[in-house]
Amino acid sequence: MTSARRDGTAYGAERTPYAHPSPTAGRTRSAPYVFLLPATILFALFFALPIGYAVWLSLHKVQVKGLGLGSGARSEVWAGLENYTEALSDSELLDGALRVLGYGAIVVPVMLGLALLFALMLDTDRVRLAPFTRLAIFLPYAVPGVVAAMLWGFLYLPDVSPFYFVLDGLGLPQPDLLDGGPLYVALSNIAVWGGTGFNMIVIYTSLQSIPAEVYEAAKLDGATPLQIALRIKIPMVVPSLVLTFFFSIIATLQVFSEPTTLKPLTNSVSTTWSPLMKVYEDAFINGDLHSAAATAVIIALVTLVMSFGFLRAANTGDKQEAAR
Repeated sequence: MTSARRDGTAYGAERTPYAHPSPTAGRTRSAPYVFLLPATILFALFFALPIGYAVWLSLHKVQVKGLGLGSGARSEVWAGLENYTEALSDSELLDGALRVLGYGAIVVPVMLGLALLFALMLDTDRVRLAPFTRLAIFLPYAVPGVVAAMLWGFLYLPDVSPFYFVLDGLGLPQPDLLDGGPLYVALSNIAVWGGTGFNMIVIYTSLQSIPAEVYEAAKLDGATPLQIALRIKIPMVVPSLVLTFFFSIIATLQVFSEPTTLKPLTNSVSTTWSPLMKVYEDAFINGDLHSAAATAVIIALVTLVMSFGFLRAANTGDKQEAAR
């Protein structure tokens, strides 16, 4: 007869251990949230909170009673969509948007075209001093936008620019790049000079990730370097081109430092030349924070819609190519 213990189990039989909760289980489940907490706090303080405050300002306005003197003469009241209606009907904002579109029509294709050309040239086997060349092309991107605009602004001035002295010595015409239509070329040149290097690095990095076996197979089939560039390299870096185009569009819509820096050098740049300059004018010159907030929200929404539409179109194109 088999004897039993006091707990009811027979001698020689294994007892099932009592499953105590592990003290580290709770910490393991909460660890991801702990790591995300600093980023979440920073996102809320420096991104979500300012956006929310801007939206709140855009839905209010200042109401002045009487002469506006004394405490309580100015109060903040609900305005609804009134600030948005006034912003969308403002001719200065619409004119600034048209100027930015013309500016972007020059900057984006020229900058991305040069970036792609430089990346393809640096990706060849025959290039010399490739590290130095990459650094030389990328270096203008490291120059702050205000400094770059100031340097080019003095180069555009006829009285101090060395280019004008050379043109005068050669008896050639001296165009005024800070007046009229050439102003778009002058502003675009600053953006192209500063942004080409960054986009070139992005595209060049994508080219470096292409397996060497692909090029070797193309060479065995008799493909020339030009054919390899057009039929292999460019199609395979299309995602990088889409990314750089996306960033370039956003930067174009937010142009501010270049025209603001050149404004003291010419009368052709108004205080509301671009939409962001209009926001600055309303907020810090006219003191109308509510109207400026509404304009800023409109610019943000336009940028979001254009970016989403472009990315959706690019994804649709990729899916159609994959289906083929």
